[in-house]
Amino acid sequence: MVTLLLVLSFFTYASPAQVVKAPDHQAWNTLLEQYVSAEGRVNYAGLKKDQAKLNAYLKTLSGLHPQSSWSRNEQMAFWINAYNAFTVKLILDHSPLTSIMDVDKGKAWDRKWINIGDKTYSLNNIENDILRPQFKDARIHFAVNCAARSCPPLLNKAFTAAQLEDQLNLQARKFINNSRFNQLQGNQAKVSKVFEWYSADFGNLVSFLNRYAKTKLSANAKISYLEYDWALNGL
Repeated sequence: MVTLLLVLSFFTYASPAQVVKAPDHQAWNTLLEQYVSAEGRVNYAGLKKDQAKLNAYLKTLSGLHPQSSWSRNEQMAFWINAYNAFTVKLILDHSPLTSIMDVDKGKAWDRKWINIGDKTYSLNNIENDILRPQFKDARIHFAVNCAARSCPPLLNKAFTAAQLEDQLNLQARKFINNSRFNQLQGNQAKVSKVFEWYSADFGNLVSFLNRYAKTKLSANAKISYLEYDWALNGL
């Protein structure tokens, strides 16, 4: 009888499992609005002075890990924001820099230093082991930012679950139609090396580009790739 009462007491008073909610990313949004231009140029000097706020946001991310109970958009927004925010921290921690290629002898993406929950990731882990295979959405490449001038520009707002679809479409349109990154001319196109490096994600490239391009390409358009500028995307 005593044993039964103890068991009943445990189930009566044991607290239910805590529900972990996805972050709202407002702290990151505030920093982006203040220190990133509409064109995606980053005021690293300003961010350096305000790095305590960035570190606090990253600490919040590190204390979490996307849950199966989170929506697809909540998980995707989490990992995109994590990639971008930790990339900014990487630049600040190694500043002054002229290029992210100066970090770890050009292998900044391979070093495992990003703590999320009880795991440690590299930037490549986040992009190539989580974002690409888990979500299978080529627009991810216009959302994550590698801190280089030729990289799809950093959005000056945090990605959120509620706005994710619109934000991904916006980034795709802005990047594809910007002649700094892609030059589309009907029968030919000179495009970013992003489309070459991740060609498997885009499928038929002409068809993909035509979804977002203002200037439509012919089905047999000749594709070539522009040189990639690794200079820092600072002001």
